[in-house]
Amino acid sequence: MGLVCAGLLAERTRVVLWGHDAKEIDSLAQSRRSNRLPGFVLPASVACTAKPQDLSQADLIVSAIPVQYSRAVWQAIGKHTAKHAGVVCVAKGIETTTLLRPTQVIADALRTSGVDHPDAPPRPIATLSGPTIATELAKRLPAAMIAASDDEVFSRQVQQTFATSWLRIYTNSDVLGVELAGAVKNVIAIAAGICDGLQAGNNAKSALLARGLAEIVRLGTAMGAAPETFFGISGVGDLATTCFSPEGRNRSCGEALGKGRKLDDYLASTPHVVEGVETTRGVLELAKKYRVELPIVSAVHAVLFEGTDPIDAISRLMSREQKAERVG
Repeated sequence: MGLVCAGLLAERTRVVLWGHDAKEIDSLAQSRRSNRLPGFVLPASVACTAKPQDLSQADLIVSAIPVQYSRAVWQAIGKHTAKHAGVVCVAKGIETTTLLRPTQVIADALRTSGVDHPDAPPRPIATLSGPTIATELAKRLPAAMIAASDDEVFSRQVQQTFATSWLRIYTNSDVLGVELAGAVKNVIAIAAGICDGLQAGNNAKSALLARGLAEIVRLGTAMGAAPETFFGISGVGDLATTCFSPEGRNRSCGEALGKGRKLDDYLASTPHVVEGVETTRGVLELAKKYRVELPIVSAVHAVLFEGTDPIDAISRLMSREQKAERVG
């Protein structure tokens, strides 16, 4: 997503792309290509750097850092950013050590590192989320996203900045709902992939998606999110794409597990961060904290971390007590 956003924004403004790996950044600067996004060519106008001080002139910073690494990176680079610079986060997940959402992690890292003073006006931060497979965005296929922020003016600024003829941006004030939907759908996508790996069929997978949405709504409303958020683009829209796209990294991870691969082996073989794996831990802790029952999330946790066979996990879900359907 970082590459895609850099390419999109380069059409209308000066863009600097920062990365922590100097060798990878140098290769990107020379070739304008990355194995993270095959077929994508980074515009020649985008400057590539591994020096955080090169971010000092930025008025807007797009953070595509995986959630579990975000705090450490922002503690390191925050002092090199202008205090007025807004942040747009495109990462999805839950920080397992704090149970904070991505925008909360960034804000907390900037405060605890002394970059942003707790008594000063808050730096504008937004999340940009939705059903957006990066390879499709790179081809400029039609898509829609949600820009959510506590700062209404900033969310509209993000909307205007990212909107194109092929990317439609909606605003939303429910940051909690948008970020939580983006995090939990990755866990449900792992379950969907397990169904694919077991060749359980589309009937089972669609039922899983529906009941997975019910779990997202249940947790979200318990935490104070607006229920309608989960039935929009950043909710069911993102969930459907992640569960059915063959290119979704969380679904692909689940499929491998359903076919018998071990989690550690799979993660070692992929160049991508599978956010849903660690997010499963965080979501289950949130469920305990808010006393919410999440059977599918619990089953995914059992497969990932408790040694449960995927077939046994499906059997346990199917053998639960029969009851009336309830969403939320």
